[in-house]
Amino acid sequence: MHARLYFIDFLEGDTAGMEREAAAVMGRREYEGFMLDTQSDTAAYSGEFVKARELTRRAIDSARRADEQETMAHFEAQAAPREAMVGNMGMARQLAQAALVLSDSRDVEFNSALALGLAGDKAQATRRANDLDKRFSKDTMVQTQCLPMIRAATFLGRDNTPEEADKAIQALAAAAPYEPGVYSRLYPTYLRGGAYVAAREGAAAAAEFQKILDHPVVVVNEPVGALARLGLGRAYALQAGIPGRAGVPPAGPTSSDTEAGTMPTLPADALAKARAAYQDFFALWKDADPDVPILRHAKAEYAKLK
Repeated sequence: MHARLYFIDFLEGDTAGMEREAAAVMGRREYEGFMLDTQSDTAAYSGEFVKARELTRRAIDSARRADEQETMAHFEAQAAPREAMVGNMGMARQLAQAALVLSDSRDVEFNSALALGLAGDKAQATRRANDLDKRFSKDTMVQTQCLPMIRAATFLGRDNTPEEADKAIQALAAAAPYEPGVYSRLYPTYLRGGAYVAAREGAAAAAEFQKILDHPVVVVNEPVGALARLGLGRAYALQAGIPGRAGVPPAGPTSSDTEAGTMPTLPADALAKARAAYQDFFALWKDADPDVPILRHAKAEYAKLK
């Protein structure tokens, strides 16, 4: 009940209430680690990854004192994908590998493989996906959520091509009927939105990120809730003819347009929406660690919108 009240307080922006509910379970072995892990997600949602890592460490220490190795692995594995999504690839790989040393349970292997795929270790992510497929061939969540996400992640990266983005979109098709459920917290939707950005399909990307913003009770304090604002900004920027993601070529004027002196007018509405979405993201990340890679990229992208 304290966890549920914590989530309600989060959705209502009641920081004092969140602190009260967290304090209520500190020192209670069966609940303390889970609450610390939940607080870690909240810190990551705001871009405070140094704080998030410390809270994860405390959650792991709590599980270690209770001699709960599986729970320790769960906390490490769960932290790995969010590090990869914001560009902390080395940390993502480190957490994933440490978790897999402790356990190869369904959720630990899934989160670790997802992180490894996003961090560029396609070979190991694929091996882990194949292992999950073999061991959990009848598991609905594995077949409709975990495997599509891992396989999509192996096609997504910093400099992925439109062809790779299309493969990621195809891999995520199996997840579509089930992804609004609370198990995946709309992570497939987020990955699909990123793939559409990479494929330079701004309107389709915007629709995916908007789904996340329209379902806060499903996402709650998962970092994708904040990152979807940035994704939406990138999607609108693409529609305005400006790169919506660092490394993605502009979807606007061609070199021949420039040479002929016929630069088209950029859609003002799309530019305004892009600026607003970036500003929403920056507001949520106002206390973020300044060295988070995705934040540096976002600031550089936003400068182009001016």
